[in-house]
Amino acid sequence: MRLAPCVALAALFTAVTLLVPTPASAAPARLTGDLAAHDPALVRGGVGQDWYVFSTGDPAIGGGTIQIRTSPDGQNWRFAGTVWDAMPAWVTAAVPGANNLWAPELHRYGDTYYLYYVASVFGTNNSVIALATNTTLDLKDPRYNWVDRGEVLRSSPGSDYNSIDPAIIEDARGIPWMAFGSYLSGIRMVQLQWPSGLTASSGDELLHLADRQESPNAIEAPFISLHDGWYYLFTSWGQCCKGVDSDYRIVVGRSRAVTGPYLDRDGRSLLKGGGTTLLSTSGDRVGPGGQSVSDGVLAYHYYDASAGGAPRLGLQQLSWSNTDGWPELVPEV
Repeated sequence: MRLAPCVALAALFTAVTLLVPTPASAAPARLTGDLAAHDPALVRGGVGQDWYVFSTGDPAIGGGTIQIRTSPDGQNWRFAGTVWDAMPAWVTAAVPGANNLWAPELHRYGDTYYLYYVASVFGTNNSVIALATNTTLDLKDPRYNWVDRGEVLRSSPGSDYNSIDPAIIEDARGIPWMAFGSYLSGIRMVQLQWPSGLTASSGDELLHLADRQESPNAIEAPFISLHDGWYYLFTSWGQCCKGVDSDYRIVVGRSRAVTGPYLDRDGRSLLKGGGTTLLSTSGDRVGPGGQSVSDGVLAYHYYDASAGGAPRLGLQQLSWSNTDGWPELVPEV
């Protein structure tokens, strides 16, 4: 069971390259720089049109807190530091044994950026989703400061769900929701509220979005994207964090309502094991998953078989089928 991401030494990931998403008619440019992001939360075209990737922390860097990478043009990437220099004290007390923060999600509401992050103990569902806020992503802005807002949702060994991998979506009425989950009962959802960014009420029942209906229930890392009146639920199936032995793949379903029911391209319910594969292992790109979407670009990590299974950041442009509206990936040239 994968309940926490792997973390590798940053030194392994300098001076690497990948393909930047471009229109299908053009050859993609090579990216350079530090691309070691795992569980990437992508913001395409932020402050000053910079690109940002927030990703899982490394215990040896910044106390294991969330990492930040930036690019001025979407091609040249650099490591820009960590959200904090150490994990919040309440997190280490609440989740003993957690030594890094991971699986971030970034959402903007009004003039505030909401950064959701996770602390967990590998192999258990002793997990907490927490929140930090900022008024800017520009590290040079004097206002730049991530303020920890504490716990959003937690699970424990007695829970039938796992409070990891948060994903925030506002529905057509502007109501915020958080999808989350891993293994156990699959992908769950809870309503949030603005401006706090916390759950709407402590008594809210958790909704159920997707379940593979098998053991182990290897489904996690939800992300929901609204396109042309459809809510698309992207999830990662299989085993993460095993290098070249990983079999992660990105699977999708859709619904007219943010709360479901979600069906795959063949009409099968995601609550009954349905799901349409969008991206899976191909060549040296092994186990893609941990995805997010920003401005039509799909971000994910994978394991590079040509580099001994080292994690890499992947970016690909999404397109949409002219026949039935389902997401597809612009071919890499």
